[in-house]
Amino acid sequence: MDAMHSVNLLHSISGFLVGMLVGMTGVGGGSLMTPMLILVFGISPETAVGTDLLYASATKAIGTTVHGFARSVDWQIVLRLAMGSIPATAATIYGLTLLGPTSSDASALITVVLGVALFFTAAALLFRDWILRFYARHVTEIGHRRRNRATIVTGVVLGVLVSISSVGAGALGVTALFLLYPKLPMVRIVGSDIAHAVPLTLVAGIGHWFIGSVNWFLLGSLLIGSIPGIIVGSYLVTRIPEGVLRTLLSLVLTLVATRLFFV
Repeated sequence: MDAMHSVNLLHSISGFLVGMLVGMTGVGGGSLMTPMLILVFGISPETAVGTDLLYASATKAIGTTVHGFARSVDWQIVLRLAMGSIPATAATIYGLTLLGPTSSDASALITVVLGVALFFTAAALLFRDWILRFYARHVTEIGHRRRNRATIVTGVVLGVLVSISSVGAGALGVTALFLLYPKLPMVRIVGSDIAHAVPLTLVAGIGHWFIGSVNWFLLGSLLIGSIPGIIVGSYLVTRIPEGVLRTLLSLVLTLVATRLFFV
């Protein structure tokens, strides 16, 4: 316990840095925080994921409040995503309990899924514009019912990914919504994705808490640093070109994902 208290300041500084990057890029903290906890602080993969999920639910609740007051959340989309993600999250958490949440198999699974999810997140960030243009040229507009079903399926995929790795609700979710709802304004896409991430990460985080993979002292330290970090990042975002931010972040995520495979 004393060792944990001795590094609280470092955890808070990490929370500030990740919060600042989240404020500048809009990418969920899972893509940044979970790898940092594993690679820098030596936190076990299952504890890093479980703690980061509750961290993400708290920080994204702030973003949802802001978007809610700005009326930039499409709650129908949020509901459809949750119809897929919440059951998928419950099933995935149950699967982890069967595997043994602190077993070497569970740690290996989390590390591999985290690395793969980071690669996909980096690709979604780096090639998002190209993906959207390709999709617009080669895919005709889908019908209302197919779009609704595809949204639910997207929720299922996000639920599985986020429950295992804490990654996916940010860049991957936004990219999927861009493809499914090309006529929806960007601010409503982002607002809806953030709003959906709150129940998703909360349910997944509570599940990890029940199986014993949440460190509450670590969570508190991260939140102390992340709140001002998000505020600073939101201020800086207008001063740095979005393309530069996305390229740098995608390169960082690719390097981190590569490093995870050699832990």
